[in-house]
Amino acid sequence: MPRHISNPSPLIRCPWPTAGDPLYLSYHDDEWGVPVHDDRKIYEFLLLEVFQAGLSWRTVLYKRENFRKAFAGFDYRKVARFGRRDVARLLKDAGIIRNRLKIEAAVNNAQRFMEVRREHGTFADYMWSWVKHKPIVHHFSRLKDYPPYTEEAVAWSKDLKKRGFKFLGPTVLYAHMQAVGMVNDHTIDCFRRART
Repeated sequence: MPRHISNPSPLIRCPWPTAGDPLYLSYHDDEWGVPVHDDRKIYEFLLLEVFQAGLSWRTVLYKRENFRKAFAGFDYRKVARFGRRDVARLLKDAGIIRNRLKIEAAVNNAQRFMEVRREHGTFADYMWSWVKHKPIVHHFSRLKDYPPYTEEAVAWSKDLKKRGFKFLGPTVLYAHMQAVGMVNDHTIDCFRRART
């Protein structure tokens, strides 16, 4: 007589990824909250966060590959050299979010990004210093537990503003910190919480 094999329990995730949305689920499962130390990847997230301001992350996520093509593969060195023609080209690109201020901010931020690299060696070293080079672990269980920003995000945002960065206020910056693993904000029951 064949033995009955029960189906494994479904994975428990954070409450924010939309069920039935493979791209969103994949982003949560494979990227969100994983510590990032590569400057090019960090710039990618900073650029995407600039365009996400005032919109949903899902909207940006579905345009991510278009942004990659439009912004030289997120190579901050190349983006830092973008001029008026590039801005005009990007304003005509229906594959991205066509907002002049955000496009100009992405170029400006690439230039400021390189200044930080000259000062600190890598942007990653500067970025991680805001959390003492170790992820802050929060203990959230519900969506309403997530704050809009933290003290660290406020302090870092002020420093970035002094350095001339644009569109990186505390709320946007906290979303960046979550994305690049500076904070572990997976809920206490999420299967991704105990990552290494």
